[in-house]
Amino acid sequence: VFDEIAHSLHECGLLNESEGYRRVVVEKPFGYDLASAQLLNQQLHAVLDESQIYRIDHYLAKETVQNLQVFRFANTIFEPLWNRNYIESVQITAAESVDVGHRAGYYDGSGVMRDMFQNHLLQLLSLVAMEPPSSFQANAIRNEKVKVFGSVRPVDVVNDTVRARYDGYASTEGVRADSTTPTYAAVRLFIDNWRWQGVPFYLRSGKALKEKTTEITIQFKRPPYNMFSGQNDSTMRSNILSICVQPDEGMHLRMEAKVPDTSADLHPVEFEFHYKDTFGEDAIPEAYERLLLEALAGDASLFTRGDSIELAWGIIDPILAGWQQEDAPPLETYTKDSWGPAAAEQMIAALGHEWLLGCGGHA
Repeated sequence: VFDEIAHSLHECGLLNESEGYRRVVVEKPFGYDLASAQLLNQQLHAVLDESQIYRIDHYLAKETVQNLQVFRFANTIFEPLWNRNYIESVQITAAESVDVGHRAGYYDGSGVMRDMFQNHLLQLLSLVAMEPPSSFQANAIRNEKVKVFGSVRPVDVVNDTVRARYDGYASTEGVRADSTTPTYAAVRLFIDNWRWQGVPFYLRSGKALKEKTTEITIQFKRPPYNMFSGQNDSTMRSNILSICVQPDEGMHLRMEAKVPDTSADLHPVEFEFHYKDTFGEDAIPEAYERLLLEALAGDASLFTRGDSIELAWGIIDPILAGWQQEDAPPLETYTKDSWGPAAAEQMIAALGHEWLLGCGGHA
């Protein structure tokens, strides 16, 4: 109904900006695939200028997500290391502890790729990987995000994706008898540009997992040489930066320290920052509260642009199409209250990595 509503507003004269601004906030999902997203953009642009359209994604208003740019570009200790020379891998996890519940009728027609990857996870990816914008203005930021999406290498669906659903999903009311909808997915992406060439980005999301958490994990490269007596290469751990998006917003940095009264035994220690500890329990507004305020103020930096939406679908559509082919990876199963299927562990281990969670509270 987005098209019908926008055109009705136009027919009533409510989009005319001759006497003040007129802005339309559009909730996700923005299209079902690339073709429908392109059509919806065309329909909205028929009655609205792009500057009037605010495509909303509540993840972009989470305080830690907003702080990514400040963290990267206002702190010189990190930005010089934010590239292929020092970073081994990047992981983005969006885990939900609840199952589909009463939303099975909707979810079965959508699945985890459309529900989480095309919007939330790719938006987080773009903020982690983008180049410094020329300013903090909306279009400068959005231009850099678009460049990231345009640089994502086509995904090898067979080797770089895992799809699964939790035990019992098929018998949930509202799920089609012939459904192959995944409730979990893991994807390995590569960004073909100067900064990130060769660095794997691992994205995963699922329902009915062990805990509710969304976090970005930056795994730095291990030291090139081990000089500490009694230690071997296998015990030299990477420094890990965990950016905790929810539920406990903050950051954790894991480093190595010498164990007291040893010659050179190493032990990981953590430096932590939590928003609520520094700024108070009530310092963080609700995501939609912030986004609607920004829409009223005319700041579109926390909203997605039309070309960004289409490029994101251009990444996701081939994966969904590949899962319909005869050589598609199998639809795995996983138990509720777990971290997903074993196939996801095997996929990430193929390049010598493992899933990392550093925001605390994980079993």
